Amino acid sequence: MKIQILTTPGCSGCKTVEKYLDELGLHYDVIDVTENPEFLQKYPIFTAPGIIIDDKLEFAGTPSKKKLLSMLKLE
Repeated sequence: MKIQILTTPGCSGCKTVEKYLDELGLHYDVIDVTENPEFLQKYPIFTAPGIIIDDKLEFAGTPSKKKLLSMLKLE
């Protein structure tokens, strides 16, 4: 499973999602969209974080831990 988090500088919700994934022991890539604007063309999010699973935008914003587990099919 490929997990990517689209972030912006100072995004507190992004840190929350990273914490959840760290607790689950899952590998993920963090992509700062201010440095990689091409990701916004492919995944037009209006709020960070954007959570991409296997190249599909699954969620924009900060999900609850339960919602994240559901998206990852770990629940």
